[in-house]
Amino acid sequence: MMNAIIFDFDGIIVDSEPMHYQAFQRVLEPLGKGYSWEEYCETYIGFDDRDAFRQAFIDKGEGICAKDLKNMINEKAKIFQQLIHDGGATPLPGAVELIRSIPCKLPVALCSGAWMEDILPILRNLGIDNAFSAIVTAEDTEKSKPDPAPYKLALKKLGIEDPATAVAIEDTPAGIVSAKGAGLKVLAVTNSHDREYLLEADAVTDSLKNVTRLSLEDMVL
Repeated sequence: MMNAIIFDFDGIIVDSEPMHYQAFQRVLEPLGKGYSWEEYCETYIGFDDRDAFRQAFIDKGEGICAKDLKNMINEKAKIFQQLIHDGGATPLPGAVELIRSIPCKLPVALCSGAWMEDILPILRNLGIDNAFSAIVTAEDTEKSKPDPAPYKLALKKLGIEDPATAVAIEDTPAGIVSAKGAGLKVLAVTNSHDREYLLEADAVTDSLKNVTRLSLEDMVL
């Protein structure tokens, strides 16, 4: 029996990755640390802001101090908030409808590498800010995806003892590795990557429009 459904946020509920990319570049390009959209999709997508900034410096053969890292995260957050205000976050097909179709007795959680202040305004705009029994964001764990820590914390918050009875919905290889490492079943959606990059998931779909609660339950049988 399925005991919980845990959604990723960026690339699953909303098409916000282009906004994250744009915000990162506005911070990094003046420092000579910018990168292409293709590089973002290949390397950075799935990281939280901390690890994404760290990786940008590592890729240039440099390090970054804690103070500079904090300043960059704050600057990027301000830019991202402005992009949200400008209406840049678009819901992805089927996500909101699927969330609303899940009965109250089945816990639903959110497990994201984004910051809570980035997530909540979008959830409010979509009318699903009260849909989640638990939310795990970048502030909640020292390690981000692909480490299993975020999903382990989500399971703990939900009180799920057997992770194999929970289904994670992800769009990146890093997210899949994180969820599988925590013991969950994983449905991958080809919103951000081609199917060939998502084959470590238990199932792959091209859109959440094709997914129902019953089809998710079949994954834990």
